[in-house]
Amino acid sequence: MAEATEAPHRWRVLALCLAAGFMTLLDVSIVNVALPSIQHGLEAPSAALAWVVSGYALAFGLVLVPAGRLGDDRGRARMFLFALVAFTAASALAGFAQGPVWLVVARLVQGMAAGLLNPQVLGLIQQLFRGRERGRAFGLFGTVVGVSTAIGPLLGGAIIELAGDVHGWRWVFFVNVPIGLLALGFGIKVLPADVPSGRARSLDLPGVALLAAGLLCLLLPLVQQESGDAQWYLLPFSPLLLAAFAGWERWYARRGHAPLVDLRLLRIRSYSFGASLALFYFAGFTSIFFVLAVYFQRGLDYSALQAGLALTPFAVGSAVSAALSGRWVNRFGRKLVVGGLVTALLGLVATDLLLVVHTGPLTGLVIAPAMLVAGLGSGLVISPNQTVTLSEVDVAGGSTAAGVQQTGQRIGTALGTAAASGLFFGTLPEGGYDAAITLGLVVSVGFVAIALVIGIVELLLPGPVPGRQE
Repeated sequence: MAEATEAPHRWRVLALCLAAGFMTLLDVSIVNVALPSIQHGLEAPSAALAWVVSGYALAFGLVLVPAGRLGDDRGRARMFLFALVAFTAASALAGFAQGPVWLVVARLVQGMAAGLLNPQVLGLIQQLFRGRERGRAFGLFGTVVGVSTAIGPLLGGAIIELAGDVHGWRWVFFVNVPIGLLALGFGIKVLPADVPSGRARSLDLPGVALLAAGLLCLLLPLVQQESGDAQWYLLPFSPLLLAAFAGWERWYARRGHAPLVDLRLLRIRSYSFGASLALFYFAGFTSIFFVLAVYFQRGLDYSALQAGLALTPFAVGSAVSAALSGRWVNRFGRKLVVGGLVTALLGLVATDLLLVVHTGPLTGLVIAPAMLVAGLGSGLVISPNQTVTLSEVDVAGGSTAAGVQQTGQRIGTALGTAAASGLFFGTLPEGGYDAAITLGLVVSVGFVAIALVIGIVELLLPGPVPGRQE
């Protein structure tokens, strides 16, 4: 694929990438508040509602790695435009759904398109930007990640409020269509031409199959946990299949072929530590919004819009610090990430303590300062960690490396949500909502603490600070 270049339209390309990333990541969380509207409008059973949420997350996670490889080999701009068309079309199909099965299938296609699109976004950023500019670009992308995840319930609640309970859920999907069409027209004009890699490499279909099967056995029980229909018997097969995948990749490479994932990638210290840190941070980061949204709406009788507003301080803090972090990451490297983790952890602990001593209709306002601090910390984690993690990766394999890293993030998201929701709903019958939210947030705190330990361990190892540029 192309080497690192500084394209004349790179900032326009970045704007396009941010818009596309925002759409796909927003759809992870925005649908949660629309579920009652979907149930009312389509008379959908609980199993279908669960698949509307979990199907998107599952399809998203399964295609990330092969999508990254396709971008590296076949062209990032080409794959970007194809995925954008598919995502926009699937959003329209979801909005026009006439029944639960139609909607679930549309969400599966939408998730696959999102998984195809996101590695190209990160690959293009790495390809088109260098040095401090790359840090700024990843900082802006980190802003998009934090804001899209946190603001999803707010936007979803506002749309339902304006469009009504019966058909409001349709506009949660329709809103992607005009944005997607505008992005498509803009992308055709500004995306850099794909430069042929000169390598006619097969996709390593056995590797794709083994990885997909291993991830399916891991992710499917986790994403279905909330519905009460999780196939936990699949979990033991996951490590076996993933070990078989690793063995196959080594054998395939020794035979002179190009594996789906070059496992030498994991020997890069900054990459392996950064990917592990991201997995655990996303397990804590995303589970926060799930348990708090349920607590506000069911425990405190907040409307969907009020629940979204209560989570807004986190989004604001994340947006501000992520934008600033791009200026600091080249100076401080992984130290900036560790500082962000400490700040986020303090904010989450303070939130949990405030929820212990205060409940009632003003709870959202009471925890707002602590949520703002947690958001400020989060903005110093996601985008700087992205920059440091990919800093030593060859640009030619940037999309594949990004796909592997994002797969870890999807695993973390599923793991954190399953653990937090399991503890939350397990505590609910005897302890009520106040006890449930306290224990649910303990899961988030625990995962963020593990991420912090990983970051500290890396800093204690001999050698220069990862990602720091003098």
